Parts: sequence; structure tokens; C-alpha cells
Amino acid sequence: MPTESLKITTSEGHELSGALELPSGLVRGAALFAHCFTCTKQSKAATAVTRALAREGIASLRFDFTGLGASQGEFGRAGFASDVEDLIASAEYLIGRFDCQILLVGHSLGGAAVLAAASELGRDKVAAVATIGAPSDVPHVLHNIKGDLEAIERDGQGEVTIGGRSFLLGREFLEATRAINLVEQMGKLRVPLMIMHAPTDEIVGIAHAGKLFDAAKHPKSFVSLAGADHLLLDEDDAKFAARMIAAWAGRYLPNKEALPMPEEGVVVQTGNGKFGTEVHTVSHRFVADEPLSYGGDDTGPTPYDLLLAALGTCTAMTMKMYADRKQWPFAGARVHLTHERDHAEDSGHALDDGEAVQALYRKIELLGDALDEERRAKLMEIADKCPVHRTLSGHLHIHTEAVG
Repeated sequence: MPTESLKITTSEGHELSGALELPSGLVRGAALFAHCFTCTKQSKAATAVTRALAREGIASLRFDFTGLGASQGEFGRAGFASDVEDLIASAEYLIGRFDCQILLVGHSLGGAAVLAAASELGRDKVAAVATIGAPSDVPHVLHNIKGDLEAIERDGQGEVTIGGRSFLLGREFLEATRAINLVEQMGKLRVPLMIMHAPTDEIVGIAHAGKLFDAAKHPKSFVSLAGADHLLLDEDDAKFAARMIAAWAGRYLPNKEALPMPEEGVVVQTGNGKFGTEVHTVSHRFVADEPLSYGGDDTGPTPYDLLLAALGTCTAMTMKMYADRKQWPFAGARVHLTHERDHAEDSGHALDDGEAVQALYRKIELLGDALDEERRAKLMEIADKCPVHRTLSGHLHIHTEAVG
């Protein structure tokens, strides 16, 4: 996916470091991801979920909370309230840029933060919320802090260890964290909610998911991340969570359909990234791209892939249609196609005005052994009669006009 680095200024005046995952095609919606306690935007869960959503046409922003990763500010003095403020600032950026309601996704304490932020942002700005391993009580995270918290409350600040990293923690952090009543806020949440949690989560027990689910209003959903650890360190677990969120969110996110399905023919429009291009037929939609070796994102077939596919599919369809009409025992055909850009040297064709001679190679394998040699030969003859073959090998004119 194309990734855009950006900076978001908070209400406190410092900058948050963000990474916006953009679809290769057109943007149909937007999502904001909040990472886990002391993690960063580069965590496996953050990266997997935002990229999975981008593949579904949802521009997805992940960022470092205040004082973490590449973001400015002091983590140890910020506290949970600051995380919520960071989310609101980032959400307002997305809403302003894409002019739509957004999806909020939060992992661990980030899940608690998006629930709190959703209540403040309101239904007109938030389309839905999804959480992964979120605690039902924010003060729960204090159990993961190694240090003398009583001394910090007495002296105003002190050094602690969280997840093996050292932080200077302030009294304000502890006070703000203990003041949050998330279950009470859940009752005020008026947006669709999906809660994802692992029954074997040893950091935030499954009971937290039950409390959040019971306190939430419908529509609400629960998905079990059976066998996953709290941080989703196993890439398969992170990808599963990402796919589930992407599929569920499609029901609630508003569809920013900038390119309608055509009544006839095909319409294409430039997307994001270097080569990403969206393709719409009368009833289908997909993305064309170039491979990584050509500077693309490899999120869809290349233009020449589509050209070869047009010839190959038409060949297979035509052969099957003929065999079915004759009621022959046809087991199918496998068509392998390649494209050669400069065929002049091998073919001996003369070049006109410096134009290169190109060639398409088609190898057809008739599957099964029920057809006799005469029928097999007839089907090979029929292959050259497919409509796309006739179009490519006939006198083709392309007429272009500027519109608008």
C-alpha cells in the first residue's frame, strides 16, 4: 500500500508522527488506529490492521501517542486523557481531509482510548468502533507499571519501567488514569461496536471483554481471537484480526463512491501510489497496478496482465461454449499466455517508422483424455475464433477524445 508520512498538531501545540496507509485505488472511507500501551505506530497489530483496511479502500491512519515513537511531548505526564486528545486531533484531521465519518480501531489501552474518544466526537463523526484486547477499566494498566507509584504520588514524579522500557512518570498521569470510568462511558456510546479479545489473554483477561460488551448498546459484536497473545505478535493472528475488522466495517462505513459503475464499457480512474488505478466495469470493481520491481505497489494485475487475461479468458470461454454445444466430453482448457515487447528480431518483420513488433504467445492445454484427436484439433481451431483474438489480430482502431 502507498504510505504517507505526516504530522498532526495537538491542542497542546506539539506534533504527532503519523503514517497514513492509502488504498492503491480510490478512497471509500477513513479509519484511525490507536496502538497499545507504550507501543508505537509500527507495532504488528497497527501495521496489519491499517494495511488490511487500505486494501478494502479505507484510508487508515496510525500514529504515535504523545511522547512515544517519533511524536513530541512527554509520555510520563500525558496520561490517558492526553491519549484521547491525541485521538480527537487525529480524527479531526481525517474527517477534514476525507469529508466523511470514520472508523475508530484501538488495541489494548488504545481500545479504551477510542471508546472514550468516540463518545466525545459523537455519532456524526464516528461511523463505528472496533477494539482489540481492550481493558474495561483504564486503571488496570497501572498493574503493568513497575515502580514505586506511592512515591510518585508523594513526590510528583519518579522513574518506572513499562514493558522493559524506562519512563519518567508524573503524578498527573496516575491521577488522570484512575479517574476514568470506561464502563459508565460505554452506556453513552451510540455507534456500532465490535469487541475482539483472546480467551487466553494473560495481560488483559477475557472478563474485561464481557464487561464492555454488557455495558454497550446494540449493534454490538464479539469476535474471539482464540490462541492469540495480547500483543498479536503472531503475524497470522494480526492478519486475522485485520481481515475481520475490514469485513465488519464495510457494513457501517459510508461509501465515498467517487467513480460510479458505468452503464456500458469500462471506466478507469487514477488512484493512489505511483501506478494504482481503479477499474470499474458495469458490475465489477478492482485495482490495476505495477509490480514492486517497476516502482508499483503490486496490489493488482498490470495492464499487460489484463490484456493477456482478456485473450486467455475469451479463448477458454469460446472453447467451452463450442464443446458444450456439440455435447462433447470437455474437461476444460488451461491457457498460458506471455507477452514479448520486441518480436522483430525473431520474426524477421521489418520495422515501420521505428515501431517495434510485439507478440502474444498462447499455449493451450486441453484437460482430460476423453476427447479424440479430431475433436481436440477442432477445439484448437476454434480458439482462434474467439472474439478477443479476432479483435487483437484484426484491423483495430482506437479513437480518443478529450472530455471536459
